[in-house]
Amino acid sequence: MSISVREQVSKPWYREPWPWFLMSGPIIVIIAALVSAWIAISSNDGLVSEDYYKQGLAAGETLARSKLAETLGITVAMRLEGDHVRVRLGSRDASVTPTALHLTLSHPTRAGIDQHAVLKAVGGEYVGELNLPASGHWLLIVEDEAKTWRVMGGVMLPASKDVVIGASGA
Repeated sequence: MSISVREQVSKPWYREPWPWFLMSGPIIVIIAALVSAWIAISSNDGLVSEDYYKQGLAAGETLARSKLAETLGITVAMRLEGDHVRVRLGSRDASVTPTALHLTLSHPTRAGIDQHAVLKAVGGEYVGELNLPASGHWLLIVEDEAKTWRVMGGVMLPASKDVVIGASGA
C-alpha cells in the first residue's frame, strides 16, 4: 500500500494572509487614535472659555439686568433694512429713553460671526449700521448705554417684518 503524502511547503508568516487580516483592526484603531489626537491638539474649541468662573459670577448680574427690563416692561421692535437696523423701544416707564442702545446679534455656536452695533437715537427710533448676518437662528440682545437693563430674545433671519422681543414680544 502506497499512501501518497503531499508535502506542504510552509511559507513564512508574513506571506500568509491571515496574520495581516488579524492585525489590520488594531492598526486601523491606532491610526484613528493618532488622527483624533492631532485634531484635538491642533484645533480650538470656541465654546470653551478660559475664564468660565468669571463668566459664571457675571451670570447673576446679567439675570438681574434682564429682570429689571421685565419690571420696566421694555419691548424692542427691530427691523433690518439692508445694512441698516432700526429699533423702536417701548416701555411702561416713560423715563426709559437712553441716548444710545447696544445691539448684539449672537450666533448660538459660532462666536466668530457675532455682530455688534451702537444705535443712536434719531427721532423716536434708534438707528445704526449692521452687516446682515447669515440666515438662521440668532440671539438678539439689546442693552442701554449704562448697561442697567437688557432685553434678550431669539430671532430667525432673514426676517421680513419687525422682530419684537421683550415683555410683550418673544
